[in-house]
Amino acid sequence: MQQSPAGGGNSGAGTDSSVSLADVTADRAEDISALLGFFHQLDGEEPLARLMIAGSVIAVSLISLVVTRLLIGRRVRHLESLIPSKFKPLRWQAQDLVSSEDMKNLWCSLWRAINWGITAIFSLVALIGVLMISPWTLSIAVSMIVTVVGVLNYLWLGLVGYLPNLFTILVILVVMRYLVHLIGLVFEGIRTRRIHIHNFYPEWAETSFSLIKLMIFMLTAVIIFPYLPGSSSPAFQGISIFIGVLVSLGSTTAVANVVAGVVITYTRAFQVGDQVEVAEVRGRIVERSTFVTRIQTLKNVIVSIPNSMVLSNNVINYSKNMGQSGLLVHTTITIGYDVPWQTVNDLLIAAAGKTEHVGSHPEPFVLQTSLDDNYVSYELNGWTRKPEELPRIYSNLHANILDEFHGHNVEITSPAFRAMRDGNASTVAPVIERPEPTEGDDAKEPAG
Repeated sequence: MQQSPAGGGNSGAGTDSSVSLADVTADRAEDISALLGFFHQLDGEEPLARLMIAGSVIAVSLISLVVTRLLIGRRVRHLESLIPSKFKPLRWQAQDLVSSEDMKNLWCSLWRAINWGITAIFSLVALIGVLMISPWTLSIAVSMIVTVVGVLNYLWLGLVGYLPNLFTILVILVVMRYLVHLIGLVFEGIRTRRIHIHNFYPEWAETSFSLIKLMIFMLTAVIIFPYLPGSSSPAFQGISIFIGVLVSLGSTTAVANVVAGVVITYTRAFQVGDQVEVAEVRGRIVERSTFVTRIQTLKNVIVSIPNSMVLSNNVINYSKNMGQSGLLVHTTITIGYDVPWQTVNDLLIAAAGKTEHVGSHPEPFVLQTSLDDNYVSYELNGWTRKPEELPRIYSNLHANILDEFHGHNVEITSPAFRAMRDGNASTVAPVIERPEPTEGDDAKEPAG
């Protein structure tokens, strides 16, 4: 039987020298004529040789069919008798993508499909042997033999021809994998401060590694694409163009948020856990993702702000520059000129000293910020290391200021209150002493 010219697979990137199925079976008529001539010559020399060949083909195919069906049937019955827990599920973290029951059914279905496939193959071979017995059906048998051999030859040549490209793809993937692993180890060392690079901060490590890994994946895809089977076909190119158009049209806002998230990371405006104020939202940073930044407000509400909006607004970070002293807490009051400024300073510092979370080292201090028409403006400043408690600190500070001034019969005339000096009663409110909590109060339960 005459062999068809062979060539297989893509000989290199960007070329396609593969042999089509039509090329492999182009000489089908000549092959059929040659094989028929061989059998006719064999009939002239050995009349029973063709019948012996046909009988051998039939016998071998039927025996193989019976043996394989028995073995595979036994295997299927064994799988069906097993309980589902004997099969390992396909699991991703804590989620079963394919359960044990489905895995059992999958294996049983796979072995049944193999059984039917082997049955079809051996049945076809036996049918060819039967057709070879009669001279009237010999041409049909020869035609089936040539067709089957041609298809197998085409598949074999395609597989062998694609092996160089497949080997190239595997080498590229292996190099990419170990390169990503090596770069990941470097950035892990930077993140854990085992590796120090000048002017490169540890909080940049995770974002930088993600960007480099994304670029390596994209470069790998570009390099591998020409080696994929059918990469030069119009259908493949059309799908690539369609995906590119969808990404370009639908990802404008998403890309803006991603870029903004990267810029925010490298500006070091804040970190997770910092107390910040962004776009009139004040609270603690609980998450900084690729697209949004989530803030837990002082009222325990989670607010998601797109990264592009974060980048376009001022970011006030109350936790960034704590230093050794902490954050400066300040408030302003106005007192009339009839009160000595030394007295006001002492009362304000005393109020700061009674306020929880306001430190005594460094000591609080008072600034006379302005001399207005009717009063003097005083600014009390104290240090705290609890920026998350600022609302409560300010509330307690203001309450202590009221107690101190009213306790010493000093009027507070801020912000626009004027005391009339015509003999009217003073505007100083009485100071109500707050009882100190006792040890037994915490153990008391409300009466029910």
